[in-house]
Amino acid sequence: MAGYTHGHHDSVLRSHRWRTAQNSAAHLLPHLRPTDRLLDVGAGPGTITADLAERVAEVVATEVGEAELDLSRATAADRGVHNIELHVADVHALDFPDDSFDVTHAHQVLQHVADPVQALRELARVTRPGGIVAVRDSDYGGFQWWPAVPALDEWLALYYTAARANGGEPDAGRRLLSWAHAAGLTDVVATSSTWCYANEEDRAWWGGMWADRILGSAIAPQLLDSGAATPADLQRVSDGWREWAASDDGWISLLHGEILCRVS
Repeated sequence: MAGYTHGHHDSVLRSHRWRTAQNSAAHLLPHLRPTDRLLDVGAGPGTITADLAERVAEVVATEVGEAELDLSRATAADRGVHNIELHVADVHALDFPDDSFDVTHAHQVLQHVADPVQALRELARVTRPGGIVAVRDSDYGGFQWWPAVPALDEWLALYYTAARANGGEPDAGRRLLSWAHAAGLTDVVATSSTWCYANEEDRAWWGGMWADRILGSAIAPQLLDSGAATPADLQRVSDGWREWAASDDGWISLLHGEILCRVS
């Protein structure tokens, strides 16, 4: 596995717990059936997982460790969702038999793994013939914002540095189709969607989240310890996010690539 750039600081979970099946897996939802058995790889805090579990018969959710699974476990308990089974697993070598699932799903996972093509092969292997592999990932190079706050350009450059040093690919979204083809998947529909934050409340939430995240999450010591940034650099980026959030003209659009692959 590649290193996980974000970690699980509260500022990160603040963002991840906002995610729902509707705002993060809308490309998959029309294809789900009440009888489906679904694998959700990289479940994180489990908000998408719990939503999916309310639409299908059974969900098996995986994470890289028990501490990460505890986040999903807590969400399922809080929501009263009882059809989720939890496993520690590596997406490069899933410990499930062939053809185990009707649907396999990964949201914001392939950008962080060492070998996304192998990960897709594994997702396809455990999906039954006729079943669906559904993936969605950010494409940081497609992020656009206004006003043109220089510190946000600095933030993006630092994020690329940290993510690629960890073996990840921040521009995963644009590569999903090619990775699927390299994994031997031929029946693939590729789409894209965005998250857009432009009103005062959304800007305060997104900008404030990254203002905290660049100082307090796992990315901060990665950048400092590697010499890629100084504390003053990170403070400047944090202040830039707050400057952007405070602007009445503030707008940001975050591009995501998506694929739906029908397994033969």
